[in-house]
Amino acid sequence: MKNIKFKQKHIATCISLILASGLSHSVFAEEAPLTEPKAEIEVIEVKGIRGSLVRSMNIKRDMSGVVDAISAEEMGKFPDTNLAESLQRITGITISRSNGEGSQITARGFGPEFNLVTLNGRQMAGTGFTRSFNFENLSSEGVSELQTIKTARADIPTGGLGATVNIVTAKPLQSPGQKFTFMAKGNHDSSVEAGDDITPEFAGMYSNTFDDDRFGVSANFSYHSRDFQRQAANVRSWSRTHGINLEPENYIDNRPLDADGNVAKQYYDAENDQFIAASFFPQEISYSQDDVQRERTNAQVTFQYAATDDLVFTLDHTISNAVTGNNSLSWGVWNGSFGGNANSYELDENGTAIYYNSSGDDGSFTAFRETTEVDSKATGFNVEWFATDDLSFTLDLHNSKSETDNGKDDGLGANARIILGSADLSSKEYFFREGDVPGFNVNWNNGSQEINPNEIGSNFSIFSRTPAESEVTQVQLDGKLLVDTNFGLETVKFGTAYTKQTLKGSGGSNNANAPGFSNGTFAEIFPDSMFERLDLNGFLDEFSFGSAGVSPNYAYTYDLDEAFARQAAFLTADVVGSDVYQIGTFGEDIFPQNEVEEETFSLFVTTDWAFEISGYDVQVNLGFRYEKTDAVSPAKSRVAEQVYWAGGSEWVTQFASGGEFEEVEFEGDYELFLPMLDIKVDLSDDLVARASFGQTITRPSLGDMLGNLSLTPSPKVGSRSGSSGNTNLKPFKSTNVDLSLEYYYDEASYASVGLFYKNVDDWITGSSVTTTYEGLYDVYLGQRWNNAVDVIEGRGEQATDTAIYNEIVANGVGIGENNRVLPDPATDPLIQWNISSPQNVEARKVYGIELAVQHLFGETGFGIGINGTIVDGDIDVDNYYIGRQEVLEGVSDSANLQVFYEKDGLSVKVTGAWRGEYLVGLGLPDTGGDSAPVYAEEFLQWDLSVNYEVNDNVTVFFDGVNLTNETERSFSRFDSQFISAAQYGPRYSLGARYSF
Repeated sequence: MKNIKFKQKHIATCISLILASGLSHSVFAEEAPLTEPKAEIEVIEVKGIRGSLVRSMNIKRDMSGVVDAISAEEMGKFPDTNLAESLQRITGITISRSNGEGSQITARGFGPEFNLVTLNGRQMAGTGFTRSFNFENLSSEGVSELQTIKTARADIPTGGLGATVNIVTAKPLQSPGQKFTFMAKGNHDSSVEAGDDITPEFAGMYSNTFDDDRFGVSANFSYHSRDFQRQAANVRSWSRTHGINLEPENYIDNRPLDADGNVAKQYYDAENDQFIAASFFPQEISYSQDDVQRERTNAQVTFQYAATDDLVFTLDHTISNAVTGNNSLSWGVWNGSFGGNANSYELDENGTAIYYNSSGDDGSFTAFRETTEVDSKATGFNVEWFATDDLSFTLDLHNSKSETDNGKDDGLGANARIILGSADLSSKEYFFREGDVPGFNVNWNNGSQEINPNEIGSNFSIFSRTPAESEVTQVQLDGKLLVDTNFGLETVKFGTAYTKQTLKGSGGSNNANAPGFSNGTFAEIFPDSMFERLDLNGFLDEFSFGSAGVSPNYAYTYDLDEAFARQAAFLTADVVGSDVYQIGTFGEDIFPQNEVEEETFSLFVTTDWAFEISGYDVQVNLGFRYEKTDAVSPAKSRVAEQVYWAGGSEWVTQFASGGEFEEVEFEGDYELFLPMLDIKVDLSDDLVARASFGQTITRPSLGDMLGNLSLTPSPKVGSRSGSSGNTNLKPFKSTNVDLSLEYYYDEASYASVGLFYKNVDDWITGSSVTTTYEGLYDVYLGQRWNNAVDVIEGRGEQATDTAIYNEIVANGVGIGENNRVLPDPATDPLIQWNISSPQNVEARKVYGIELAVQHLFGETGFGIGINGTIVDGDIDVDNYYIGRQEVLEGVSDSANLQVFYEKDGLSVKVTGAWRGEYLVGLGLPDTGGDSAPVYAEEFLQWDLSVNYEVNDNVTVFFDGVNLTNETERSFSRFDSQFISAAQYGPRYSLGARYSF
């Protein structure tokens, strides 16, 4: 701790008051007067964890409404990879993870799409084809404060129904003089196999003021590199059947029986309005090993000029660039359609297959490579003008753009999924009677459960590219008037704004070579030397696989570039006709560009009041916000010509070539009036009570507003699906009530309890309709299909997908190039498509309680912080309901713990972040309108940070992230309906920081 004395000038006072909140246009309350008499002021600067906790607590105490914050020095003590991991320390905030890092936040149970992110009070463009901002692409360096506003505020941009997170960056005139900080560290990911054992991270910040502190410049940058391996297991989907006809000795059914001895009808089928008996089988199971390399660069430069004591200009520019490369190997089996392929099975009491033996289809080894770049830029210009001692204005102009492209691979210009394998098998087995992760085996026709390299051939390849661009342009003009009245009114704030948000996206996927093995496997083009056998002992060792261990216990890996080159050289037009093996193109002449443009005009008025009622100081913030929004979506839809069967489980939608699209322009608009009221009462010097009432919104996701019709390019049996947007959607609109009691009993020590209630109108959910389109006919269950089944079963054979396909091809009716089974309009029915479209439905309620305790144990150096959030509402999922349910995704209880010691230059902090089980989403691939839920298991991560000040300028530190190697696991309706498991391993960093 050190004491500083300085002369406070008029301009310095004004600037510090304007920028104290970190917002360039007076977003947060400014209770202090704009001018102060020149005086000799002594400032006591409390550094370290204690200082940051004091600042964060003061923000919480002084602001109107419910606001929580983390200051820069506190974040500097966190072993956090990015801002999301810093935010999870705040009460009521939990995070989702991507690649083992924090990615997006959930606030009070409301997921990323319900939360607004602002940079110095300005709305940020979303990442990819969303409104949501991915915090994983922004480092903690260069950020002075994170503020989380949980209640309605009329003077901030709308969109944060759950919360608004404001990222506050440093301004040079806030802290006059020259300052410089540089940090360097080495990162080690214990999971790394293919990358570097140690990867670098650098960060620096420079700030200085000139011309008697009238001109200031600050700049910061950071570079972060990480190499790691992700090991995972996945079941793509769970297909529902009404029953599979086998002899009793070939199955075990543990489902309960009704009074008549029949299988009980446990499930409600909403589409047909009846209770049914159902069983669920794994559509596919695979294991994967991803080697990931990630680089992130952030930078910001800020210029400030105080032209006079009453006029301040600020110009800032922020960039963020993140490149993630993934080289992946996966291996698994596809189970295809159910019924004719089944040999034996066992069902548990819920009808979930815990053992399944089937014939047909294939086993495969997939090489996948993708390089994704997220490039974001934000530029802002701000003018603060103090017209008089009582009246000030702020003009703020801002543009934010984020571009995402997953086709940045230099060699391919797309992401590539190359699938090699074989259909030369007798049967496949899936089993999950014990353990955390299911296993599988393939019984190959070579008499073993392991395929030989010379039996591996070409299945098919998929090349994809889906670039997207999100842009926000914003102009805001705010004013503030200080008034002196006898009836309590102290301040009037007012303002207007224009915001334009645009989202563009295009691209899709191209299949190289006819899917499946119907054209032959071409195994001869792949030499045995191309394949390397991997022993899987130790794979996913944080999970249990049952007594048999991981199964299968081997996989084959191969070089993606070699596999691509060999197929491109051999599978030419002379060999496979029009199915020539090539990447294809991704321009707008092939894939239409989807676009939504949204313009919003807004105005607000807020008033600050102060009273003394019965001896209690009462502060009131009363205001409203009006907004009018217009949206337009010029939509282009690809024209589907036919759906053909390529063999096995592979079906293809053939779209018109030559740039033929259906073009339609959709429009929508809405108006909003959003009132708010904050009441704060000082019950004593230490006890504060609050009540907040107001309305907040979240706008429809931009993807839901796209007007075009999109049909799946791979319409497998049971998944003939498509989607259509709704440009005229209304936003989610929530009426909120917050009550809290806060006890500030010592320096940086407090206890608080808060209650919140949200009633959300115009809830948006997907509705499904089953429809047909003229000219799109279905081979499945057509006359040829049914005849083939009769012939096969008449021979006493099993009518598998492969057997039916071969029988139709052998008959030679309606067969196209490369043995495609083409639709026959004369004998085939129209395809039944399940088309989903978002609609506004009835209201949903969410309520909960937040608890927090922060305590410093005197001068011992020890401190502790504990917070927790319990959330509930009419948001539960019925696992026995088959159909769409209007639920809230991401709702979970959460808790955070931090224990620290800081004294004599040594700082040690241990943090734990827990999130309870929660609903990830509704719907699995290829299940039509079942809308099966997907849950994430509870998660507890422990981190450690140790800092030691060598002297006044040099600090060395050690960080440990995910010390106990916490894993991730998800499941569908029940734990036995496994969806995924993943592990990443702990991460460690060692580094030093120099500052003056």
